[in-house]
Amino acid sequence: MDNWLFWAVAGATTLGVGFILLQALRQSATASDDGAALKVYRDQLTEVDRDLARNVITAAEAERLRTEVSRRLLDADRALQSAAPKGGKGSALPATLLIAALLGLGLYAYDRLGAPGYGDLPLATRLAMTDDNYRNRPSQAEAEAAAPAPEPVKTDPQFTELMTKLREVVKQRPDDPQGLALLAKNEAQLGNFAASRAAYQHLLQLKGDSASVNDHLGLAQTMILAAGGFVSPEAEQQLIVVLERDPANGLARYFSGLMFAQVGRFDRAFALWEPLLREGPEDAPWMEPIRAGLQEVADRAGIKYQLPDAKGPSAGDVAAAADMTPEARQEMIKGMVGQLESRLSTEGGPIEDWLKLINAYGVLGEADRAKTTADQAKAAHPDQAAALDAALAALPKGPSTSDVAAAAQMTPEDRQAMITGMVDQLETRLFTDGGPLADWLKLMSSLMVLGDKPRATAAYEKAAAAFAGDTEALGQIEDAASTAGITP
Repeated sequence: MDNWLFWAVAGATTLGVGFILLQALRQSATASDDGAALKVYRDQLTEVDRDLARNVITAAEAERLRTEVSRRLLDADRALQSAAPKGGKGSALPATLLIAALLGLGLYAYDRLGAPGYGDLPLATRLAMTDDNYRNRPSQAEAEAAAPAPEPVKTDPQFTELMTKLREVVKQRPDDPQGLALLAKNEAQLGNFAASRAAYQHLLQLKGDSASVNDHLGLAQTMILAAGGFVSPEAEQQLIVVLERDPANGLARYFSGLMFAQVGRFDRAFALWEPLLREGPEDAPWMEPIRAGLQEVADRAGIKYQLPDAKGPSAGDVAAAADMTPEARQEMIKGMVGQLESRLSTEGGPIEDWLKLINAYGVLGEADRAKTTADQAKAAHPDQAAALDAALAALPKGPSTSDVAAAAQMTPEDRQAMITGMVDQLETRLFTDGGPLADWLKLMSSLMVLGDKPRATAAYEKAAAAFAGDTEALGQIEDAASTAGITP
């Protein structure tokens, strides 16, 4: 719309609104409350005559009521006559000036604070702008150059020495896939994301079509981290490969949603993130960033959405109880889990809460109750049976936190012998033969519950080495270590 036309329409609208307001004020001035009272009193006189005709009141009472109502009627009529000049032309002048001042102030404020002359911005134009943002976003090299330097990660001298040796080995044997995978993982752990990205790129060049989904996902993740959280076109290509092979991959879906949010397509970001939040699991690395950003994404996409509250104890809550005495820890855990179980049994709840309860029972070592909870959840959410079965399958095995807490009832010697025996057996088996990720996570947690941080740290490093190249597993290991307070 041309600038002059806009102001013509705005001025005409302003004058029209002012005229309507002025007319309303003038009508209000002539129709006083006393005028309305006259009608009420006349109706009361008529009602007195009706009551007398129906013998509801006596003649004497009717006469008394007529006298009283007539007196009030005369008083109201005199008040109305004396107020008549208020409806004259002079009384409209202040109201007219006030309306004109308010309308003029509105136009002045818009001229200073608004955007007069700014063109229309229809949906098609806005989508075209986001498409332009998408096509012209910085490359990986540009994003890395602009990204702030990562915070240095403190490591012990032994780990630093191992990294020096590893870098030298890879330099001597640059085409060794195993060495490249280990280097990429450990460089990322140290915050050297650009070096990790370079190692992953060379690894994928060597593997070619045989590169796994985790190889492509690892490269995408380190690209994004090296770019300070920005999803470049090169990182997007790796995410596309991952989702073509594994459409349900949670981390790739999260990063794809992040990319759409960065270019302004909040509707697409919401379509990717909202299902991830519903599906869980609660301890997935993308859950917290999605929960922190999904409401804003929905608001900016124009989607009516209310972020669900996270209720109940998490795996981190249960692990944090390791700092308490066994008795206090057991009471706290029972209280939290009991409250969540009671609410879900009586009121039901979202699938995230059921998964959280199953996970809590797994951490407590109560596999039977976890299975019963999963059956109840399937009845409430039959479409989530696969996710519930996966949660049961992922429950840790080996000595549980409840096993350790139960040892508080024994003598100190027996308790120490039992705990040491269980944990030693699990540690020996994993260090010798390896094992599933859940067992490594349980070993780390059990050692921290026992207060043996050096062995827990060693278990963490062994687990990280065992799953080098598996970005998703490494993410769970890092999360478990962070929750338990393990530092390399």
